[in-house]
Order: sequence, then structure tokens, then C-alpha cells
Amino acid sequence: MTRILIADDESDIREVVKVYGELNGYEVDEAADGLETLDMIQKTAYDLIILDVMMPKLDGFSACRKIKDTSNIPVIMLSARTEEYDKLFGFELGVDDYVVKPFSPKELMARIKVVLERGQHKASNIKRFDGLEIDISGRTVTVDGEKAMLTPKEIDLLLYLVANQNIALSRQKLLHEVWNYDYFGDDRTVDTHIKMLRHNLGKYRDFIVTVRGMGYKFEA
Repeated sequence: MTRILIADDESDIREVVKVYGELNGYEVDEAADGLETLDMIQKTAYDLIILDVMMPKLDGFSACRKIKDTSNIPVIMLSARTEEYDKLFGFELGVDDYVVKPFSPKELMARIKVVLERGQHKASNIKRFDGLEIDISGRTVTVDGEKAMLTPKEIDLLLYLVANQNIALSRQKLLHEVWNYDYFGDDRTVDTHIKMLRHNLGKYRDFIVTVRGMGYKFEA
């Protein structure tokens, strides 16, 4: 079940969101301030967080900044402030949507649905193999949470191998597909890049398997 956290110092707003959220099939938890919010997301995996801007102990913007520093949990901000600056500031922090109070609970549920669907589409472009995470759209690779510093061509090579997972690919095939048909080089180019790629993947280097007498394949 999709789990949502509503963080607002007004209990009646939390109650409304909880009631409508549960009617829409979500499991809804509540937090009364920014510090409680941060504590709760350390203990529970949430699919979406709704943050009020003006909260005691730690405001919504500050809480959002801390959340986005360590995770990609979608965030919807609630605020009675209608200034364009506040909205722009929120989006700069990585907020996924911004809802102005007073709001329609039905409209908020519709916005939640859109943000969740957007997140699901994004997640479909991320491949995870143990501690190796490959963001296909963003062209980034992380190894146990640390960003791997790959060259553009190493990323091209890895993405092609992953797209053809468990398929043995010849060096010539890799040259043609990754470097394109206009590339004038030899098989050693592939071997050199495979060596560098393996080095950058650290303990996951063995996911790139050598196929004797042929080439390579990605096998996790």
C-alpha cells in the first residue's frame, strides 16, 4: 500500500488529509513539525510527503532541503503564502508540487496521484542490481550510494550492456553500437573501456562477464 506522511502543525488539516487519503487507498501518517518529520522518515519508508511551510521547530522548506539531500521521496508543499518567490524557492529545493491554502481535499488527492505516477515512471528508468544503481534517463551510476565517476563513453557502454542483459555481445558488436559504424579502431578499444568501467564499478565489477573468444555480457 502507498504510504504518505502529512506534516502540518494544524491538527484539523492533518485529519482532513488523513481521511481523504485513506478513502483513496493510501496509508497516512501524521507529523506536527519539521523535526518530527525527519525522525519519522528515518524509521519508515514513505512514498510521498506533504509538508506545510510554516511549522514549529523546523519549517517545511528546511525539512524539505534535508529530505532531498538524502532521498528522492516526492514532496508536496502546503502554504498559506501565495507569493511567487515562495513557490519558486520551493521548486528550486526540488519540491514536486506546491498547493496553496485553503485547498480542496479532492484537488490535493488528484495532485498526489499525479506526483506518484510521475515518480513511478521515473523509477522505471532506474535499474538496481544489489548496491549498483543505474539511472538510465539521468545517465548516472551510483555504487553503494556513492556516485561513480564514469566518462560519457563508459556510461554508453554500461547502458548498452545493461539493455542487453545476459546476452553475449562481441567486441565488434559493441564497437558498432556504442562507438557507431563510423568509428575506426580495433577491439582493444572495447577491452580498455571495459577495464576502466570495471574499476569504477568497484565490488560490482564482476557483473561484467568476459565471454571467452567473443566479448562481454552484463550478468547480475
